[in-house]
This record gives sequence, structure tokens and C-alpha cells, in this order.
Amino acid sequence: MAIPITYNVRNLRMRLGATVMTALGIALTVAIAIFIMALLAGLRQAFSSTGDPLNVMALRKGSDTELTSVIDRPTLPVIKFLSGVAKGRNNQPLASGEMIVLIVLPRKDGTGEVNVTVRGMSPIGFELRPDISLAEGRWFQPGQREVVVSRSVNERFAHARIGDKLHFGKGDWNVVGIFQSRRGSAFDSEIWGDVNLMATDFDRPIYNSILIRAVDKQAADALVKRMSDDQRLKLDGLHEADYYGKQTRSGAPIKFIGTVIAIIMAIGSCFAAMNTMYASVAFRSREIATLRILGFSRPSILTCFVLESLLISLLGAISAVMMMMPFNGLTTGTSNQATFSEVIFQMKITPDVIVSALMFAVVMGIIGGLAPAWHASRQSILSALRD
Repeated sequence: MAIPITYNVRNLRMRLGATVMTALGIALTVAIAIFIMALLAGLRQAFSSTGDPLNVMALRKGSDTELTSVIDRPTLPVIKFLSGVAKGRNNQPLASGEMIVLIVLPRKDGTGEVNVTVRGMSPIGFELRPDISLAEGRWFQPGQREVVVSRSVNERFAHARIGDKLHFGKGDWNVVGIFQSRRGSAFDSEIWGDVNLMATDFDRPIYNSILIRAVDKQAADALVKRMSDDQRLKLDGLHEADYYGKQTRSGAPIKFIGTVIAIIMAIGSCFAAMNTMYASVAFRSREIATLRILGFSRPSILTCFVLESLLISLLGAISAVMMMMPFNGLTTGTSNQATFSEVIFQMKITPDVIVSALMFAVVMGIIGGLAPAWHASRQSILSALRD
């Protein structure tokens, strides 16, 4: 015969002080776990939402990132006229030779300076990124020392407002516009300018990558294979989405440090729950004996005490979710270990994060409550009644 759950709720209310303190300890642990998972979820979304399924990227063979890739300029005319390359508004092949440089910008909050990615591209690069739209100002003009910055860069860094000047290369570049992505992407961490002027400024008559649009999914697959197999091109072809998906490894340090902290705090929370439940067992020894006399079995008593521990843990987890919800959508940044630049993204407390947090709390509740529950179920009835 099972013990009614109302019995557990009543006991938790009677020991309100101990219940609240234990739940708060668990809440802090779960809050740390939610914080780390929300950071990783936001970082994954920023990269996984980057890239069109029809876009194909070409890098130098053996290169993992655009920063380490070098492609000769004569390669672009060869790539853009391959079979399967789509054409744009002016009936020109949708192929953009692009260049990456890093510049140092100070944060607006005065916390230091970090590397920011500047991407040189042709106007065709805008057509290749339909998820990007102009929020303020205008796009840069080819042949002019002008740049457009992402909304996130505009909000986080100094000298990134419309009308400001950014000094890099051999002179100043005027900020003429602000762009933004619909769903959040890796491009939210970038500044865009004219690729030919950037090549001249940095004395680098090369491309770091070539981005092309295929006419359909089958053509995209064929282009990836064609570029990778052609020994004359010396290129690796890959889907744009796959390239950015690999960049999520920049979140590895966050995951490692956060996991270590969460485990240490979880151990402490388990001991706190265990201590609370042991105190409850000692205080309610006669009550437990009475339950046994009334016919409740040892498994029923064990289940009862584990359930109380679970209720405390779930109370803590719910409190943690409520505490962390105001941070949902908070913009932050981390260093991309692949490109050595700042990656700007938003914390995302997704349903998966909430479910994972609740499961984390359930595990802590079971571990913290199992030993006291076992002790309670094994108590001698006569010894308990004498206490």
C-alpha cells in the first residue's frame, strides 16, 4: 500500500525552514547548470542558423577556417562558371570571393579590447545571405572606404556607430550602415567592407574563401564533390552550414569549466539534501514505526522519503528556472578558438534546457534522498517506538 503524496507535502510544510534552505541550495546549483546550458544553446543557435542550404564554400585544401585559407584570385573565375552555379539579379553567377582580417576594437563598457572579424566581399555577397537585412543607414559602395557593422557590434563596441570612423589597414573607413540577421547568426559578430580595397590596404591579393550559390540541393552536393576532387583547384568544398556548425567547438571551454563547477556544486547539494532527509528520519522515527504498524511496507516508506527528496529538488529547480528566465536573450560574447575573434550571441533558455535542468534536479534528489530513505525503511519498529 502506497503512502499518499499529501503526507509528503504536509511534512515538507511542517519543516518549512529546512525545506526552503535545502531547495535554495539546489536552486543555486541548477541555476549554474541552466546558465551554462543557455550559453551553449545560444552559441549553437548562432552557428547552426548560419548558412544557406544552397550555399557552398571553397577553402584551400587542408584549411579548417577562412583565416588560415589562401586562394589565388584567378581561381574565382574558374569557380563561378562551374556547372550548377546559380545566377543573380543581373544574370551574373552568384559567387563571391571573400577576405577575412581581424581588427582590435574597445568594448563600450570599458572591459578591454578584443579581436573583431572584418569581412571583405563584393556586393554579390549580400545576395548570398538572404537572412541578413539592412537595419539602418545603407550598404557600403564598392570602391569606397566604407563599412557596415552588425547590430551586435554596433551595440557592444566603441567607434561602431553610423558616422564613426574605424581605423584599420592604411586609413580610416566610414561606418555607413548597420545590418542584422533574422534569427541570429555568426555574421552578427562581423563588419563588412569592399574586398578589393581591403586587399589593397593589407597588401594581400588573395581570397580567404569563395562562397557560391547552387541552383538546387543536388547541384550543391555536386559542387562540393567537384571542388574537392579537382586536383587543379587545390580546394576543399563544403556546405556553408557544415562549416559554421564546426565552429561550435569555441564553446568547449565554457562547457568544461561550467561542468566542473556544476558537478562540485551538485555534490554539495546532494549532501545538503541528504542531511535534511537524515534529520527528518531521526525526527520522525516514531512516526515511521507507526506507519509500519499500520501496514505500510518498507518499500512504501523508502519510496515516500525518496519522493520527499525529489519534491525538494523539483522545488529548487523550478525556483532556478524562474530566477534565470530574465537572462533569456541576454547578449554576450566569447572567443572563437578557431578564428581568435569575438563571437557575439544570445543566451537561449530553450525547452530542452529547462527539461535538462529538471532532470539534473531529479538526479540530485534521488542521490540525496536514497540513503536516508533506505535507513528509514530498515528501522526496527520496537527501537523506533522506544525513542
